[in-house]
Amino acid sequence: MLALLAASMLGSGPVAAADVQGGTTCAARPASATGDVPVLAHFYIWFNASSWNRAKKDYPAVARYSSDQISVMRTQAEQARAAGIDGFIVGWRSTDTLNSRLAQLRNVAHDAGLQLALTYQAQDFNRDPLPVAQVRHDLEQFADAYGDDPVFQLLGPRPVVALSGTWLYSEEELRSIAAPVASRLLLLGTEKSVAGYERVAPVVQGNLYYWSSADPEETPHYRDKLQAMSDAVHARCGLWVAPVAPGFDARDVGGRSVVDRRDGDTLRESWKAATASSPDALGVISWNEYSENTHIEPSTTFRTRYLDVLGELTGAPPPEQARVPVPAQAPDGAFGRAIVTASVVLTFVLVVTVLGVRHRREQLS
Repeated sequence: MLALLAASMLGSGPVAAADVQGGTTCAARPASATGDVPVLAHFYIWFNASSWNRAKKDYPAVARYSSDQISVMRTQAEQARAAGIDGFIVGWRSTDTLNSRLAQLRNVAHDAGLQLALTYQAQDFNRDPLPVAQVRHDLEQFADAYGDDPVFQLLGPRPVVALSGTWLYSEEELRSIAAPVASRLLLLGTEKSVAGYERVAPVVQGNLYYWSSADPEETPHYRDKLQAMSDAVHARCGLWVAPVAPGFDARDVGGRSVVDRRDGDTLRESWKAATASSPDALGVISWNEYSENTHIEPSTTFRTRYLDVLGELTGAPPPEQARVPVPAQAPDGAFGRAIVTASVVLTFVLVVTVLGVRHRREQLS
């Protein structure tokens, strides 16, 4: 179970606690059951059956699922726990479909011993910012539903919600969004630079950096940037969620850069850089972002390779058997029908054989 932060986190604004950062008294850092910082994985619940027909190079080993399949959610939760993952950071905004899926995932996470945080998706399909009133309403709705839920008490008594694209909103707009939920949610920025974070720091309680496209071995000043972000966040007693990624390839959705996975070495180097930045949590990018090919979920191409590497990094016990289960359902109906047909034919042959043997015995007696 993750340790809770000090009761001072109940207030709004930057977190106050027991360590000293830049002359300011700051809160004690959270820890996982092993004493390390919590390991979280960005997790997406927007998949429908048709999602797998576009911009995909790889597919989940469990099935080309819809995100409302509870059996698949249970498999994902079990795989994550076995690899040493403490929780999921769920991409969400309020729609009937996503609300239903979040409620299902909450129950699955509870049963599996996982905890949840959110990234509120504050941009539309064209990456334009959603109206302030809509964001404010959605966050109030979430706080009403889950504000006291232990499954969401990941880094303290308030659920953690990172607001994507904080750079698209003015400080006044962010204050309007945050004010109704400041005592009930722990809001994080998602800024990409120290200057960006400093602009929003008076409103948020830390920063989650979603940096999936960087190469830890080749991107200039990669480690220096993570450390600078950490220093800026901790100087204001905020929570720093450092990014970890296994590779990147978003060319099918308009991207240009590619970060080779190097058979797990990219994930290892990314992990080293993130942990060196004194994070309050690690945000693994991602469990199942297949369009950008950052997924660590067992897949048809990589099988359990990247979940196994992550398990090595977290110190999880080695799996006694392969983590990839028998698919909860066949990827398509033809395969399932073929299995049923083969079973029927085999049963018929066995019955005919048994009856034939019995008939010959009766003739000889």
